[in-house]
Amino acid sequence: MEAIKDNKNVFLKLSNNEAFVLLEWLAKFNQKEHPLLFEDQAEERILFDIESSLEKIMSEPFKENYLESLSRARQEIRDKE
Repeated sequence: MEAIKDNKNVFLKLSNNEAFVLLEWLAKFNQKEHPLLFEDQAEERILFDIESSLEKIMSEPFKENYLESLSRARQEIRDKE
């Protein structure tokens, strides 16, 4: 993962595995109401928007071996002991 900032924008560069794991988490998180977690609705809006953006570009959620692919992606990202 890498973050880059110019004068007006911030860019997050994620590996495919990072994006896949993040999309899975956001999809689960955004399905539930979390009224006490957000100080402002804008915070919730950002999470919905990130999920939507990732859904547009990720093909992994539509593959037959979805759970296996997710497991591999999570394993790749975990801290190495």
